[in-house]
Amino acid sequence: MENVPAETFTRAEVAKHNTEDSVRFIIDSVVYDVSEFLDAHPGGEAVLRQVAGQDATSAFYNLHRHEVLIKYADLAVGTIKGEKQTIVVPKLGELSTVPYAEPLWLTPAFKSPYFNASHRKLQRAMREFTDTHILPEALEKERTGEYVSQDLIDKMSKAGVLHMRMGPGKHLHGVNLLDGAVDGKEFDYFHDMIVSQEQVRVACRGFQDGNMAGMVIGLTCILNFCKDLAMKKRISDEVFSGQKKICLAITEAFAGSDVAGLRTTAKKTPDGKHYIVNGTKKWITNGVFSDYFVTGVNTGKGLSVLLIPRGEGVETKPIKTSYSPAAGTTFITFDNVKVPVENLLGEEHKGIYVILSNFNHERWTMACATIRYMRVVVEESLKWAHQRLVFGKRLIDQPVIRLKLAKMIALCEAHQSWLETITYQMCQMPYAEQAKHLGGPIALLKMSCTRAAHDIADEAVQIWGGRGLTQTGMGRVIENFQRTYKFDAILGGAEEVLGDLGVRQAMKGMPKAML
Repeated sequence: MENVPAETFTRAEVAKHNTEDSVRFIIDSVVYDVSEFLDAHPGGEAVLRQVAGQDATSAFYNLHRHEVLIKYADLAVGTIKGEKQTIVVPKLGELSTVPYAEPLWLTPAFKSPYFNASHRKLQRAMREFTDTHILPEALEKERTGEYVSQDLIDKMSKAGVLHMRMGPGKHLHGVNLLDGAVDGKEFDYFHDMIVSQEQVRVACRGFQDGNMAGMVIGLTCILNFCKDLAMKKRISDEVFSGQKKICLAITEAFAGSDVAGLRTTAKKTPDGKHYIVNGTKKWITNGVFSDYFVTGVNTGKGLSVLLIPRGEGVETKPIKTSYSPAAGTTFITFDNVKVPVENLLGEEHKGIYVILSNFNHERWTMACATIRYMRVVVEESLKWAHQRLVFGKRLIDQPVIRLKLAKMIALCEAHQSWLETITYQMCQMPYAEQAKHLGGPIALLKMSCTRAAHDIADEAVQIWGGRGLTQTGMGRVIENFQRTYKFDAILGGAEEVLGDLGVRQAMKGMPKAML
């Protein structure tokens, strides 16, 4: 605790405050006066009176997160004379000192061939930005279901965070990225990983998608396949400035991972100047508040991708799913929507190449996020196991709990290592080579890490018990993870489809080798 009043007390003096009119207790050498808080305490007055005049450190941390002390810091009246606080609380932007709470490359004793000084500088800046600006809003919007605020979007735009989330490219050149934390020309996929993983630490899965995830998977098509350079600049400028929002509209009720089965149609007008689009899209992230829809359509001889602006004939409705409405999950109806032929992205009837090339970065980004969220769960569970007292001892003193933690840690570290290996290959290959060689490995990575998330969620809930099923309080992070990890097992390609893709790509390179 910081900014605690300077007054000091002895433990004997605190012990006297165990009366009807005065209730004080000690938590980590800080003295709290809750006499006027008894009626307001969510757990009732009796709980506080049970520890009146005593050192309540163990009792408090057996029931509460440290954030509660920060929330009610005004109840602190001083400290115990001659004693110092011992509970370690990372300050803004600092690394956690809990083992395995950070990737090994951020752990002082370990070295990595992949990360340099610019990666570390960006990580520090991105953590400070996330903790300062994103975390408070994420916690609030995850709870209320409200969409990301324009104020936060503007801050991310000004700081270059929106630009960085699109990965390496010319769109970063000349942009001030977090007050010079990294040069846009030096920005690589490891920087991209850092930006992605730092934002995940807020542990708000619905808000995570609601926070412009539609841009990450939708604007890519504009940057890589828009032939009209003036349109490309206008759209990208509008989106990067935060003035307009964009989403990727591929999935339908009729076709999810089966992209070739899309039924939304786009037929050219007799003069050949427009497409008339009819159909529906379902489970579209950010669609409810988007201005542009990068849309997969059937043009008769194959699939095509169109940029459709919000306008006449475009209707969006929110869909309730198991994560927060803050994600902006949407059902979209296109009813005789007139779209200029100039809005075609890539080649007509060859939109499958636009869609597939876009999948690699999307799936890789999802793997980055899943693996980092797994690590947050590991950190939370390690801290809980060390402070929770059951049957007269800490949870961590039970061998069965240590085995569960060992499994969680091993899965987390293995997938982070695999992620870094693939990320290095991405840094060495041009975009076309990535599409050719990394589709299978990225698909297998995403499939495997969401399977690992399943196991980690299962073990974590067993460690946390009822708190792991409660949306507020001690187990908030665990509950959010166990309720939402399946989104990553479905979105961007279901596990079974991705596993099949990985093996089929391997089959293409299989020599005629015999046993």
